[in-house]
Amino acid sequence: MKKQRLAILGSTGSIGTQSLEIIRQHPDKFDVVYLTGNSNWKLLAEQIQEFTPQKALIATEDHLDDLKAVAGNTEIVTGADYLPELASSDDVDTVLNALVGFAGFDSTLAAIKAGKKVALANKESLVVGGEIITEALKKSSAELIPVDSEHSAMLQCLVGENYDEIEKIIITASGGPFREFTKQQMQNVTVQQALKHPNWSMGAKITVDSSTMMNKGLEIIEAHWLFDIPVEKIEPVIHPQSIIHSMITFIDGSSKAQLGLPDMKVPIIYALSHPERFPLETPRMNWQKAQKLTFEPVDYEKFPCVKLAMESIEAGGYASVVLNAANEVAVERFLKEEIGYIQIPEIVEKSLANIQWNDSLDPETLKEIDKETRTFAQSLK
Repeated sequence: MKKQRLAILGSTGSIGTQSLEIIRQHPDKFDVVYLTGNSNWKLLAEQIQEFTPQKALIATEDHLDDLKAVAGNTEIVTGADYLPELASSDDVDTVLNALVGFAGFDSTLAAIKAGKKVALANKESLVVGGEIITEALKKSSAELIPVDSEHSAMLQCLVGENYDEIEKIIITASGGPFREFTKQQMQNVTVQQALKHPNWSMGAKITVDSSTMMNKGLEIIEAHWLFDIPVEKIEPVIHPQSIIHSMITFIDGSSKAQLGLPDMKVPIIYALSHPERFPLETPRMNWQKAQKLTFEPVDYEKFPCVKLAMESIEAGGYASVVLNAANEVAVERFLKEEIGYIQIPEIVEKSLANIQWNDSLDPETLKEIDKETRTFAQSLK
């Protein structure tokens, strides 16, 4: 069998490093052609030495010479502007986009236009540019497979099903570390508290998003575009155990669920192997052990980010661009301890109310809206 030639964008992050763990288990199935990192040049150097890609990209130039000194035969390039070129290269079959934030959009679009299989961990590509991405998919032979555990679960439940027969998508959420906090307690949340997720091991930005439940809001938008489902048919629910990753209810009243321990390597390998399944060495559920699976509704008063996200996609146009950019700025400012935790949704809401845009959506317009929103969100006290 021919090896799948991979470009891993964001190889030094959480999804990227877990992807390489999978590739170590299947050296006969994957050939790592490109690796990219942001600033962690030492980890990128280790990955280059182990996987010997044709090219590696480091976004920042601070340690470019250090990286070149240990890169061997791997060509080193720098600058985030080079990412879409790697994603659309003829040397690549599959692009795993594990970039963080809106920065991943251009690479997703370039890969789709080039007819690649895209394993998408960069949910912002669809949150910000879902309309553009879906139109590009219609004109391309590309395949878009989600890496988020929730959307991977939806896709697995929908294999062999007619999308017209979906009555509702139920997207589960752990509720994060503050599920049982009162609104008063949430006013005093620290960065350290927000970075302690009860179930998942993830990067800082997505961990904070999970604690505010903005992550769930972004995932609802992503599901809307992935499966062409109206927002009113997507229902978030709190499931603290994170065992059921999503459910589909069909028009005949039956429901399907995808279950598994909280391990991101499972949806990663499903995206890389799709439409096949490759074996994976990872812990299994012990069905002989007594356990409870519980569910509860989302408290939109305590977690306003979910409602803001749902309202943004219903508003259409540029609203989800504003939502995403404002949230990225607010989370970054919180991590730097410039603002308090409860100011994150406040900054997002104020941005949505104040940023107006009438032009039609295209990639350049998205960038202009994104830039204006970031400037505005940064200025808020």
